[in-house]
Amino acid sequence: MVVLAGVVAVVALVLTAAVSGVFFAFSTSVMPGLDAIGAGDAIVAMNSIDRKILNPVFLTSFVGPPVAAVAAGVLIMAAGSTPAGLLFLAAAVVYLLGCIVPTARVNVPLNNALGAGPLPADRDEATRVWTGYSARWTRWNHWRAVFSLVAVALSGVGLLVWGYAD
Repeated sequence: MVVLAGVVAVVALVLTAAVSGVFFAFSTSVMPGLDAIGAGDAIVAMNSIDRKILNPVFLTSFVGPPVAAVAAGVLIMAAGSTPAGLLFLAAAVVYLLGCIVPTARVNVPLNNALGAGPLPADRDEATRVWTGYSARWTRWNHWRAVFSLVAVALSGVGLLVWGYAD
């Protein structure tokens, strides 16, 4: 059971780190890059990104962290390390509240609205649509990046605590 707990704990850490990298990259490069081009082009590009990101690899890295963290927490506690297990459970809660909830309540609805209508024909209208979308989407993505990185840290500390418990 200790080996299984270790494998699941590493999977939780790696999945959370992977999705944290996606959120971080969007905050630090993708959205600023899209903001630097014409609004119409940014809308087309973001709609394309939104369609392509819905793939099994990303979806696994997005929904997997809290599942793996809960499993790791339970297995680690069953193996005798309550403090380490609680750190993994905390990582799952932080990720759920800071990443899953904002994605479902803010980022996905914004993406759906951006992709629902035809591309604004007027440059000023496209700029208005993109500016409103980008500012709100990016602000919430910054929070997802922060919370996912906190979940990575909690998982890493959980592994350290567990390793030093023996």
